[in-house]
Amino acid sequence: MTIWQDLLDKAQSVQNRQIAELFEKENRAAGFSRESGPFLFDFSKTNIDAETLDLLVKLVEEKEVAARAEAMFSGAKINETEGRAVLHTALRNLDTDVFVDGENVMPEVRATYARMVDFARDVREGKFTGQGGAITDVVNIGIGGSDLGPAMATLALAPYHDGPRCHFVSNVDGAHIHDTLADLDPETTLVIVASKTFTTIETMTNAETAKRWMAAKVADPAQQFAALSTSAEKTAAFGIDASRVFGFADWVGGRYSMWGPIGLSLMIAIGPEDFADFLKGAAVMDAHFRAAPYAENLPVLLALVGIWHNQFCDYATRAVLPYDQRLARLPAYLQQLEMESNGKRVSMDGKDLPYDSGPVVWGEPGTNGQHAFYQLIHQGTRVIPCEFMVAAEGHEPDLAHQHLLLVANCLAQSEALMRGRSLDEATAIMRKKGLDGAELDRQARHRVFPGSRPSTTLLYPKLTPEVFGGIVALYEHRVFVEGVILGINSFDQWGVELGKELALALAPVLSGEDSGEGKDGSTRQLVARIHALRG
Repeated sequence: MTIWQDLLDKAQSVQNRQIAELFEKENRAAGFSRESGPFLFDFSKTNIDAETLDLLVKLVEEKEVAARAEAMFSGAKINETEGRAVLHTALRNLDTDVFVDGENVMPEVRATYARMVDFARDVREGKFTGQGGAITDVVNIGIGGSDLGPAMATLALAPYHDGPRCHFVSNVDGAHIHDTLADLDPETTLVIVASKTFTTIETMTNAETAKRWMAAKVADPAQQFAALSTSAEKTAAFGIDASRVFGFADWVGGRYSMWGPIGLSLMIAIGPEDFADFLKGAAVMDAHFRAAPYAENLPVLLALVGIWHNQFCDYATRAVLPYDQRLARLPAYLQQLEMESNGKRVSMDGKDLPYDSGPVVWGEPGTNGQHAFYQLIHQGTRVIPCEFMVAAEGHEPDLAHQHLLLVANCLAQSEALMRGRSLDEATAIMRKKGLDGAELDRQARHRVFPGSRPSTTLLYPKLTPEVFGGIVALYEHRVFVEGVILGINSFDQWGVELGKELALALAPVLSGEDSGEGKDGSTRQLVARIHALRG
């Protein structure tokens, strides 16, 4: 019997067991919670028992996750399909030398970071100005990881935002950049173009639009542009001075990139000091991930809960539910992190996977979600594991009573998902309302909650830059561990490419330059209707 088969058998054997039954044993909560730094991770409201946890830990040992992690941290080319190292961790562990192909990559990382700090300070202090005065607004133009990370982080750390206002444009839909620029002053706006190759079609289309918008008001719009790119030739051709170009190596993947130059807009917003704390929080989580035993390791345990639910219990989706309005973009960020990393169908050796890969990740902040989709989570026919996260304290002391209500809702939801409500309990409630007979039974059944819906809770003191950095790094390493267990490459994204290629081929068809012959009937019909509608 393999460990994998043992876990499948275990999942089958406990599928009808109520999670609440596990709390009949003493110290269930303490036994299935772990702490590290500011974090308490509680996974006691899942159907994982001691035997299951032991098997899951053995699975991690069998897959040699620690060795794979050390290969990543040390600069080995673990992204095998692209022949690249995976070193986003080097961007936040600035005191440690790392070698790739025998070359120490850290002097360049540190030099770029120092340039970012100088530029951010110059913008914040008014030493770098627009052609109409001090910079009041920063527009970051990117897409995917070049947008989701800094956009999510800038919102998350709003209480620390004391620099110019930050705006983010990603969609090639002209409405996005039009509406973003509409109320800004071209003379006091800095535009940051985030594209490693400076060829990403959505990003460069938006960049050209922003340049034209600025040119209508200022003499030299390129003076108010910065670039996050490795292409010195293309950024120079755009007119951006080399002093405002911040490059990064090919071993930094887009969805893992906000720790370096892609985080420039965040650094300008919150300042280099708080940005350094953000990096520190991630570095502390890195150290915990590398050193803690598997059974005490937060990223490993978070990954194992995910693997248990998805691969063994066959729960195909995962809801991320931060009870923090400032983490409103975190579910979307984690959606990309998980689904672009682990949404694969073949293993590292190119063979078809014998099991499902990553889950569908989605979510919204509480308490809004409670009045939207929690109905399905509580009473729907599919089980959706939930991942709650909440701070013990908010940033608004005069609104502490509201934060307590927020926390109460978070804890109540996880309790309700686990406990549910039996038919007997529902019947008693409706009987007190004066119902009897068939109507009593009918109304009671509508109020039954099956319960035993699994959830985890990540609790932390307050959403500071350091805590936030730790949260993001926690989920990064969780995705890494899941990928190693599944035997896939979490660091390429070939599934993004086909649509890009077809879009480029369709552009001349839509403009009328190409007949579109050879396209399928549906596509030809849609193109014809678009032409007709546009006259």
